[in-house]
Amino acid sequence: MSALLLVLLAVFHAIAFAYFVLLNGYYLMASVFSFRALRRYARRLSSIDVDDLVSTAGAPPVTIIVPSYNEEAGCLEAVRSLLSLNYPEHEVLIVNDGSTDRTLEILAEQFQLIPAPRFPLADIETAPVRSVYQSRIHPNLWVIDKENGRRADAINAGINYCRTHLFCATDADCILERDALIRAVRPFLEDETTIASGGIIRVANGCKVGNGSVERVRLPGAPLAKFQVIEYFRAFLAGRVGWDALRIMLLISGAFGVFRRDLVVKVGGYSARSIGEDLEITIRLHRYCMENNIPYRISFVPDPVAWTEVPEKLRVLGNQRDRWQRGLIDTMVKHRAVLFNRRYGRIGMIAFPYFFVLEMLGPFIEAVGYVVLTLALVSGVASPYFAAIFLLMAIVVGMVLSVIAVALEELTFRRYPRTSDLLQLLILCVAENLFFRHILTYYRFRGIVSYFRGIDGWGSMERAGFGRAEGVVA
Repeated sequence: MSALLLVLLAVFHAIAFAYFVLLNGYYLMASVFSFRALRRYARRLSSIDVDDLVSTAGAPPVTIIVPSYNEEAGCLEAVRSLLSLNYPEHEVLIVNDGSTDRTLEILAEQFQLIPAPRFPLADIETAPVRSVYQSRIHPNLWVIDKENGRRADAINAGINYCRTHLFCATDADCILERDALIRAVRPFLEDETTIASGGIIRVANGCKVGNGSVERVRLPGAPLAKFQVIEYFRAFLAGRVGWDALRIMLLISGAFGVFRRDLVVKVGGYSARSIGEDLEITIRLHRYCMENNIPYRISFVPDPVAWTEVPEKLRVLGNQRDRWQRGLIDTMVKHRAVLFNRRYGRIGMIAFPYFFVLEMLGPFIEAVGYVVLTLALVSGVASPYFAAIFLLMAIVVGMVLSVIAVALEELTFRRYPRTSDLLQLLILCVAENLFFRHILTYYRFRGIVSYFRGIDGWGSMERAGFGRAEGVVA
């Protein structure tokens, strides 16, 4: 083997090892901050009465904007959950984004929709709006019917017709818990500089859903969905809680976030062509406030819950993660001026580099790392003993991080009270690191390839609806 090839292998081994240390070190650090933050938050929760917040804190009116495309399977439960929220004054604004199924017909039948006058208060450019409807039985329920323009375009249409200072963006395949909205709005009541806040997303597959609420929490029956329960724990409880403690919240999930409407309008609304619109709008709000010297806070609150269906088929999971990776790359490239830019403080020096290096480039480093390691073993450059030790370390560290995420759940919210569920979660922490995370790496790497091939679609998404069957996908 040539000396040049040996040098290249050595260099890439060093890069892969540095990536491994940085990624897992970051998660361990975030987990430590999350543990401390969740303990403090749990003590605060014991002294908070949600009913007092609703009745005495002067909670501002909120418009809930729900972009909907072909959501006939789950739209009724989602709308019922939004109408039954424990909140003093809120409107529900469903934006039917050119659905080709019976979404609009079902909503019209169940909620007695009639044409009603409502005029836009902003002029963010969107696909044409065809009609506006109001429910005869729920006056705070409105439906905007428009031509298809994708999710961000639909949210922008909702923002145009929003009449309140705050709006909440969620999805038609989500169910908000009754107190979720007031808990998500609480940062705005406690700190007037708050411009956005996000809640936690939990997996609804396997749960019993009725009358617009999750009545019984259970683990999914499908193995693929079970693994995503662990993944969501790690992303939210061990990730975003830590980000919030460090004041580096770079992503408000598109499935559940509350925003100041005026600022979102000032930055031009959501990027209509973006498929990573939740990350992109959060970064744009950071940049706008910093560049204009506006004091601000973007928060994550761990107890407001949005329950969502997750994929149970590999094909659907692959489409989802491919799309997420393309959206991430598109946003990172668009806002690359933030990278290691001291002007943007912790966002530019910590948060953005994490997403750029570890999340955007990570799948490439991991995928190529496996290939290089295989070549090094076959050629005799790498020791099988060293390779085995490194892979074992990667598995053990991954397991530890997953167990920490489950521990954070158990020590704080404990939504899975059955001992059998806890045992399954611990077994999943082991199994996840043996193959599930490698599957995700493949799909994310595929997303990188798709981005450079210019693929711009969302991929097919299938839904069976809340509580209708095991095998629900999203």
